[in-house]
Amino acid sequence: MDVSTLTRRVGTRPTTSGLEIPHDQLDQFSPPEIRAALVKEAESLPGVFTGPSQVSEPSSLALRLHEPSGPWEAFLHPSRDEFGHIHRAGFMHLTLPAPLIGPLTEAGWVEAHPISLRPQWPDTIVMLYAPRDEAELAIAVAALRASWEQASHHG
Repeated sequence: MDVSTLTRRVGTRPTTSGLEIPHDQLDQFSPPEIRAALVKEAESLPGVFTGPSQVSEPSSLALRLHEPSGPWEAFLHPSRDEFGHIHRAGFMHLTLPAPLIGPLTEAGWVEAHPISLRPQWPDTIVMLYAPRDEAELAIAVAALRASWEQASHHG
């Protein structure tokens, strides 16, 4: 992911319910065709399989690897093969390489997942806001690929 060409996310930060772990975006979500395209991209990555999340709501679509080989911080714990999941609203919880988190946060695309504040959890877990159109989908796909590369040691 080339952060030098990263555009700022348009609009306000999504409003969440205020729960400790933001599992909803009350005012922003992916249109069905955008979420479907995001899922299709995820399922096309080599070695990825999907199913109900083992670390989040079962309605979230887990992104897991048949042969995970990335470092500890590349996975959503306690799972050792789930590197992300896509929620029904279209936002993702995923792990990102540390150098990408700052630029994506500053550009308004992600926020740190509250669980990453706990010392036993990696600080690489983020919530990436739901892509709302094709341009935002491109950013989400680039972040998804960066997460997959870290978890699978590709790239």
